[in-house]
Amino acid sequence: MDAQQNDSPTKTRAPPTFQQSLIAGAAAGTSVDLLFFPIDTLKTRLQSAQGFLAAGGLRGVYKGIGSVVVGSAPGAAAFFVTYDTLKQVLPPPISHPSPVNHVIAASAGECVACLIRVPTEIVKSRMQTSAYGSAVGSLDAFRRVVHDGGVAGLYRGFGITIMRELPFTSIQFPLYEFLKRQFSIYLGGRPLRSYEAALCGSVAGGFAAASTTPLDVLKTRVMLDMRADRSQLPSIATRIRDIYSAGGLRAFFAGVVPRTLWISAGGSVFLGIYELVVASALLS
Repeated sequence: MDAQQNDSPTKTRAPPTFQQSLIAGAAAGTSVDLLFFPIDTLKTRLQSAQGFLAAGGLRGVYKGIGSVVVGSAPGAAAFFVTYDTLKQVLPPPISHPSPVNHVIAASAGECVACLIRVPTEIVKSRMQTSAYGSAVGSLDAFRRVVHDGGVAGLYRGFGITIMRELPFTSIQFPLYEFLKRQFSIYLGGRPLRSYEAALCGSVAGGFAAASTTPLDVLKTRVMLDMRADRSQLPSIATRIRDIYSAGGLRAFFAGVVPRTLWISAGGSVFLGIYELVVASALLS
C-alpha cells in the first residue's frame, strides 16, 4: 500500500505482543553478542588498568564468550519486553509517543536487563583480561567470583553500569525512534524495512556509544577490581581521579574506536534483527 492511500503522514504497525518482544529481543541480543564479541574483548583490554598487552593483546579474543551465551538472550529479552510494554502504556502527550516516553521506557528496560546482564559481564570482563589466568573457563571464573565476594560480588559495578546505561539509552532510543520516523516520512510514509531500521540503529548506537565512553571506562575498572574487602574499594570519585592522574582526559576515551564501531555495527544488527523478527511475526 502506497502513501497516497492513507491520510496520515506515516503508517504505523500494531505494537509487538509480549511473546514477540521476548523472542525478537532474545534473537537480536544473542546475534549481536556472538558476532561482535572479539571487538568487545579488545575494547575491554584497552580500558583495563594493566594495559592492552598485559590484559591479553590480540590473543584469545573469544575468552569469556560462555558467560555471554548464558546471559545475552534473557537480558535482551527482558529489555525489549519492558521497553515495548511501557511504550504502549505510558500516556502520550501528543499524537505519537514523545522522546520522554522513549527515555522512560528504555531506562526502565535497562534497569531490568542489568539484573541479568551485570553478573555475566563481571565474568566476561575478567575472562577477557585473564584475571584468573589463561586456563580458567567461564564456569570456574563464576565460581571464583562467588567464592570471593558472594552474590554481592556478581553485582559489583551494578551502580556504575546503570549510570552508563541510562545516559546511553536516553540518547540511543529517542534518537533511533526519531530517525525511523523521519526516514519513514522521507520514504512517503511507509513503515521501514528491517535493513532501513538497521541503518537508523547504527547511527543512533554509534553516537550514543561515543558519548558515553567515559562511563564505560569507569564501569570496566570497577568490574575488574578483584579486591574482596569492599571497605578497600575506592569511591567513584577516587577512581575518576586515578584514571585522570594516570592518563589525563584521553584515558576516559580508551577503547572509544572499538566501542563505537562495535555498538554502531551491533546496533544495526541488534535493532535490524529485532524489527525483522517482529515484522515476520506480525505477517505470520
